[in-house]
Amino acid sequence: MTPDDKALAGEYALGLLEGEAKAMAERRLAADPGFAREVEQWRARFAEFDDATAPQPAGDELWRRIEADMPRAAVAIGPSAWTRFWNNLAALRVTALGASLAALVLAVGLGFAIKAARQQPVMIAVLLDGNRAGAVVHTFADGRAVLLPLTAINVPEGKALEVWTLPSRERGPVSVGLMNQARTLRLSLKDLPALRTDQLFEITLEPATGSPTGRPTGPVLFKGNAALAL
Repeated sequence: MTPDDKALAGEYALGLLEGEAKAMAERRLAADPGFAREVEQWRARFAEFDDATAPQPAGDELWRRIEADMPRAAVAIGPSAWTRFWNNLAALRVTALGASLAALVLAVGLGFAIKAARQQPVMIAVLLDGNRAGAVVHTFADGRAVLLPLTAINVPEGKALEVWTLPSRERGPVSVGLMNQARTLRLSLKDLPALRTDQLFEITLEPATGSPTGRPTGPVLFKGNAALAL
């Protein structure tokens, strides 16, 4: 994935593309699993900003009140370049827009910095099939765990991919996620003990509704052990 591809995925996730550029991104989304994963990752990064604040444009009544107050301000201050500037409504609107944009950029930048700190994984598990990496599990300090596919995985009709972990030998493997195709998946670890280093994760091929026994029954496609993130 080149830097241009990553930028295109981010612009698509933000809804900035139009016309042929948008159509091209949608074609790649359907045909290129790597590009689709990049879009999903951008959507996850931007998720907290989607509904953060509804836009509140200044209404006409506010601008009329500002204009009504300007002559009194001009008398109090006296003729000057500053007075002429404030009597120029267009300039005032440009300045207000600029200040709003600067505040938005600062807020988004601060939000990204905070979010980036929260989103650094504390443990990762790379799931392998021999020498090929099929997926990676990221676990975070707040208890979240997310599986990110790294390659396309063929899922026959009537089958599904089930994700397992082994919290202890005594308890045995526990299902933590089910999906009908390789995609970003939030894993369910909330009822399990705290994740430990070397804890096993694996993906097996199971019936579409999941393993009928509560234990892995199909072939193991990918597996790997958790380790502290660098």
